[in-house]
Amino acid sequence: MTSPDVLARVTDQMRAVLDTQAELAADAFATDVDLTVMRRRYAAERAFWNEGGPVMAATVDGVVPGPFGPIAIRAHRPVPADHDLPCIVYVHGGGFVVGDLDTHDRIMRTLAACTGAVVVGVDYRLSPESKFPGAVHECAAVVSHLGVHGGELGIDPAHVSLAGDSGGANLAMATTLYLRDEVPGSPSVECLILYYGMFGLRDSASQRLFGGEWDGMAKADLDYYLDCYTTGPADLASPYLDCLGADLSHGVPPCYVAASALDPLLDDSLALATVLDDLGVHRRLRVFEGVLHGFLHHSRMLPEAVQALEDGADFYRGVLAAVTT
Repeated sequence: MTSPDVLARVTDQMRAVLDTQAELAADAFATDVDLTVMRRRYAAERAFWNEGGPVMAATVDGVVPGPFGPIAIRAHRPVPADHDLPCIVYVHGGGFVVGDLDTHDRIMRTLAACTGAVVVGVDYRLSPESKFPGAVHECAAVVSHLGVHGGELGIDPAHVSLAGDSGGANLAMATTLYLRDEVPGSPSVECLILYYGMFGLRDSASQRLFGGEWDGMAKADLDYYLDCYTTGPADLASPYLDCLGADLSHGVPPCYVAASALDPLLDDSLALATVLDDLGVHRRLRVFEGVLHGFLHHSRMLPEAVQALEDGADFYRGVLAAVTT
C-alpha cells in the first residue's frame, strides 16, 4: 500500500510543533535505543510543553495503596471550593512504556480548568518492568480508593470519571471494564474521555497509511510498545487490552472519543464509535484534521489541542448535568 505524504497534510501550526520538537530533543520518540535513554529523551521533550497553562487553586501529590505497593497520584483542584467536587482520574499515555505525572501535567491542569473537576493523575508502573495487566489493576485501585476516600482530597466519591490519551485511553476503557467485571461494589464510572486511543485493532487502513519517525508511531514502534507491555497472545486477546473485543453492551458510560485524522490509531477510535453506536451507548466522536498523534500535548502552540480539551470538557459537563438533575 502506498503511503500518503503525511507531513504535507499537517497544519502550519503542527509543522511549527515538529520544528520545535526537533530543537528540543532529537529522536525523542525513537524506540531503537536503550530504555533509559528513551525515557530521558521523552521527558526532556515534554518539559517544554508543560510550562505555563492554567494555574490551579491547589495541587496535591500523594500516594494510595495498590496491588504492588503505593501508587503515586497528583490531584489538581481548579478552584477553591467549600464543597467536594467531581473527579476525573487521568491516565497518561506513552505506549505503557514512557510518561509520568510531569509529562502530562499541563494536559491535566487544562482539563481541570475546563471541566471544573478535580483531575487526579495516576503514576502507574511502566512496562516492561510491569507487564499487563498490572497497569489496569493499579488504575482500578486508584478509582476504588477515591470511591471510598475521595473526600480526603475534596472529591465527591459519587462522581468519578476516567480520561486518558493514547495508551492511557486504552487503560481508561480497560479499567472501566475491569471494575465492572471483577470488582463488585466498585464506583460506577460516569464518563470516559478518550483521546486517540489504542483499543485493539492489530491491523487497519490507518495503521498502514500513517505513522513514522515524525510521531514515533511507525509499525515497528507500535510492535515495540506491545511487546514491552504483554507476555503473549493471551494478553493481546484479553478484553482489558483488546477493548473492541470486550462485551461493551452494558456498564459502559457515555464516551467522548477524539482522534487525529493522520494517526495510525485513527481507525481504533472510528471502530469504537461505531460499536458504541450499535449498542446505543451515548458518545461524541471528534476527528481533528491536520494534526498528529499526541497533539494534545501541544496546547502552547496548537489550537486543536485546546479545542480537543474544551470539547471533551463540554461533553463531560453535559453528562454530569444529566446525572445530577
